[in-house]
Amino acid sequence: MHRTASVCVCVVEFRLAVVQLQVSSIKAENLSRARCRVKEAAERGSHVVLLPECFNSPYGTSFFSKYAEKIPGESSVVLSEAAREHKVYVVGGSIPEEEDGKLYNTCAVFGPDGEMILKHRKIHLFDINVPGKIRFQESETLSPGRSLSMFDTPFCKVGVGICYDIRFAELAQLYSRKDCQLLLYPGAFNMTTGPAHWEILQRARAVDNQVYVATASPARDETASYVAWGHSTVVNPWGEVVSKAGPEETIIYADIDLQYLADVRQQIPITTQRRDDIYTVTCEKRQS
Repeated sequence: MHRTASVCVCVVEFRLAVVQLQVSSIKAENLSRARCRVKEAAERGSHVVLLPECFNSPYGTSFFSKYAEKIPGESSVVLSEAAREHKVYVVGGSIPEEEDGKLYNTCAVFGPDGEMILKHRKIHLFDINVPGKIRFQESETLSPGRSLSMFDTPFCKVGVGICYDIRFAELAQLYSRKDCQLLLYPGAFNMTTGPAHWEILQRARAVDNQVYVATASPARDETASYVAWGHSTVVNPWGEVVSKAGPEETIIYADIDLQYLADVRQQIPITTQRRDDIYTVTCEKRQS
C-alpha cells in the first residue's frame, strides 16, 4: 500500500513496547521481572508498555484463587510505581482480581503519574472444548466483566480487551466507532489455538476497523500445565505484521504512526461507507 501524497502533514508517532514475559509460580519474581522490563522499554523510548495476560501468576483455573488480589494490591502497586518512575503508560496485562467474593481476569492501566486510569475485566470467558486437544473453562472460577474499556492518551484513544475478547469482532468495532485507533489485547493463546488463530484474528481486527492491534502473550514454558503460544505481535491498519516475537521472553517495539492510519482510512473509507440505515452494532452497557 502506497501512502497518499500530502502537504504540510504533521506525522504523529509514538512508541509501543510489548513485553513477552517469562512467568513462573513465584509472584514476587514475576513482579520484579515485569518492573525491570518496563524500565528497559522506557529506556528504549517507549510511551506505552503492554504486559501479558496473567503476568503475575501461572495461567489456569487452579491458580486464579491462589494468586488473586484486590486492586489496589501488591501487583497493581508495582505497576503504578513503574509507570510513575519511568513516566510511561503501563497496560498491566492481567491478574486474577478478587472483589466481593468474586474472581475476575482484570487488566489495570496506569498513567505516567502512576494513577490508575482504567480497570478492564475480561468480558468473554474462555470456555472451549476441542476434542482430543484442549478443554478449558474459565467460568468454573471467574466472573465476566460487563463494560467496554477505553482510555485517552496525548497520542490517541486506546481500547482494551483480554485474550478471548479478540474473537468477538463486535467489541473491536465498537472501540473503533468510539474513535479508538489502537487496540491492546494481553492474551495467552495455547498450542492448539495459537498456531491456528492468534495472528489471523489480530490481522482481521486490524483490517476490519483500520486500527493498530497489539497482543502480549506470556513467553512459552513447555513445563507449564498450560503452555502459552507466545508470538506477541503488533499489526498495522493495513493488516501487516510490523513486529512479532518468537516463543521466548523478549520485548518487541512498534512505532504507531497515526498519519499512516489516517491515510489508510482515507484511501479505503469504510468508516463513512457503513450502511447504518441497514445494520448497526450498539453497546448496551456503560463503558469505563
